[in-house]
Amino acid sequence: MQFIMTANNPKNYQLTTDANLLTLHLSGDWLFQSGIPDIESFLQQLPESHPQKLTFNCDQMGRWDTGLMIFLVDLIQSSRKNNIEVDRESLPSGVQKLLQLSLAVPERRSERRARLGQPILAKIGNVTIEMHRSWTEMLTFIGDVFIAFINFLRGRAHFRASDLLFQIEAAGPSALFIVTLISVLVGMILAFVGAVQLRLFGAEIFIANLVGLGMAREMGAMMTAIVMAGRTGAAYAALLGTMQVNEEIDALKTIAVSPIEFLVLPRLIALVITMPLLCVYADFMGIMGGAIVSATMLDISFFQYFQQIQGFVGLSHFIIGIVKAIVFGILIASAGCFRGLQCGRSASAVGFSATSAVVTSIVLIIVADAIITVLCQVLGV
Repeated sequence: MQFIMTANNPKNYQLTTDANLLTLHLSGDWLFQSGIPDIESFLQQLPESHPQKLTFNCDQMGRWDTGLMIFLVDLIQSSRKNNIEVDRESLPSGVQKLLQLSLAVPERRSERRARLGQPILAKIGNVTIEMHRSWTEMLTFIGDVFIAFINFLRGRAHFRASDLLFQIEAAGPSALFIVTLISVLVGMILAFVGAVQLRLFGAEIFIANLVGLGMAREMGAMMTAIVMAGRTGAAYAALLGTMQVNEEIDALKTIAVSPIEFLVLPRLIALVITMPLLCVYADFMGIMGGAIVSATMLDISFFQYFQQIQGFVGLSHFIIGIVKAIVFGILIASAGCFRGLQCGRSASAVGFSATSAVVTSIVLIIVADAIITVLCQVLGV
């Protein structure tokens, strides 16, 4: 019985059977670049009564490379499944050695494990454990920051004055452009929304009251805090997270330098100093945005606009906004530094800590704003 491959392939093989012996005659060049015979089509050529032993005849075989090895490995594995013994002694010595290495360790064919969702109780348990761990670490962090601040008031805090000045410059003057843009647009939006309704009653002049009060008490501090949370808070988390990955924070602890005093305290003080100043600046720019809308859409002069604000918006409203800005600055710096120190030891953990710092800061800002607003309402401020 004889089987020969197509002529357009330089690899040729011929099968002969004799009783229980199957002989595979290999001829020509067996190179990977010229293609590998399909083992399935080869198995279909076997006689119905499978021989019990397979041997090779390589007298007419030319050059060979991994193409021959792939064919032989597939052939030997398929022969084992069909209970055919393979005699490799007739193969070239180099082929025998490579086959011995390739077949020494069987290919690992692990079954694909079914990806089942976690049970709801397991998810609740994991979230609870994580929240408990984060809450414990947060309380420890707050205590360490409080102790560091007490040391600062006593003049015993260990950080460089140049670091504090650098952080003030990075959090203050460097943020003026984005704060200006956001504040002007927010003031213009407030004025435009108020104009749509107040125009119906001929009370356009009260747009000044709306913009002035809204910027002084709420929007100036709020928008500045959100901008700083996304800009500065994320930067704090990314920087401290990178230091955690590079083991620089561990090095500070090794030389008996507190990371809270050396890294966290300058950033916290910098935001406490710059946030009120940025808040006042945002209030002014927001009022200017409202003035632009009033002058262009409602024919209210700048003099009338600012005179109305001066008579309605008192200093106490601006003080409330400044107090909120100080609280927001403490929350942003604390959240950013806390997430940075909590960062893992991988690059992906740095990105996660920066994202988590922004989310945590915004949530804390909104909660704190709601609490302060309620307190002011209760106290009649």
